[in-house]
Amino acid sequence: MKTQNKLYFYFVTSVLLLVILAIVALYVGVYDFNGVSPFTVLIQFIQGDPNLQLSDKYVIWDVRASRIVMAILVGSMLAVSGTSLQGLFKNPLATGDLIGLTSGATLLAAISIVLGGYFKEYLPEMVQFSLTGIAAFIGALLAMMLVYRISTSGGKTNVVMMLLSGVAITAIGFSITGFLIYISKDEQLRDLTFWNMGSLAAATWTKNIVLAVVVIISYTVLLPKGKALNAMMLGEKDAQHLGINVEKLKKQIVIITALMVGTCVAFSGTIGFVGLIVPYILRLLFKSNYTFILPLSAVCGSILLLVADTFSRSIVQPSELPIGILTALMGGPIFIAILIKFKKSL
Repeated sequence: MKTQNKLYFYFVTSVLLLVILAIVALYVGVYDFNGVSPFTVLIQFIQGDPNLQLSDKYVIWDVRASRIVMAILVGSMLAVSGTSLQGLFKNPLATGDLIGLTSGATLLAAISIVLGGYFKEYLPEMVQFSLTGIAAFIGALLAMMLVYRISTSGGKTNVVMMLLSGVAITAIGFSITGFLIYISKDEQLRDLTFWNMGSLAAATWTKNIVLAVVVIISYTVLLPKGKALNAMMLGEKDAQHLGINVEKLKKQIVIITALMVGTCVAFSGTIGFVGLIVPYILRLLFKSNYTFILPLSAVCGSILLLVADTFSRSIVQPSELPIGILTALMGGPIFIAILIKFKKSL
């Protein structure tokens, strides 16, 4: 009970911090609300104030608020996917972008953008609307299955093989994506640049609804897996003796992780290292207790990406810096720190 109360305390504190940061992010931008605070404009919109100017409503609701919500949802999913993979593979380097999931999702998203015009008309209308998202999910799933097959033998996953296969898949994916960039038209080139750099500038409420549905489905499956992942730290055989269906757990985590990474890539492009930074920091605080780490990573991932996005659109105003550059800048030193710390075991 004491442990549960401790978890509630950290979780509620993190949520309150996230709410404060979201309110602060509403105030960041070059648009002038004529002396009225952005939060007041948001309240006026929610209350349906007829005197609210359309330009104010558009900036505060359709641009800033939707972007803040997307940062919260995408950051949360990227962090939870990284935490789940690290628990499954028992390794702090197992994240979607390092083992090829992000590259696989980006590749198939790029194919759908550049070549989709040749076959999109033959697909059902609903599939046409979400073709890029479906392609990104399939790409992430195929990359995950390929890495798992290459690196696993006799029920055991070789960490070095997993990382090396991830590097190979990433290299192949980005080389083909580079070719697609070379043959793409101007409009397609802008879209592909968006995928490669990562940005939340294309946030809409429709996309946020899709992301929210994916979050609900994914977290219903993943968040209760804390005890199972704790058991996996002992080894697969010991986990089985404790009553854990290891194969079912693997399949669930692989599929749900691919769904989350694929959806994030489809809507926000390549945003790396979130799934590496958040679990690493939480593991320093709570060791490898996934009962704590999983739910907290869902909130802390949102905090990290919201802060990064707020900086990305305020550093070079009125333009913005691609968010993938900032997360890579933060994640690089932590990646090196993990390598140094675990160089013997790796």
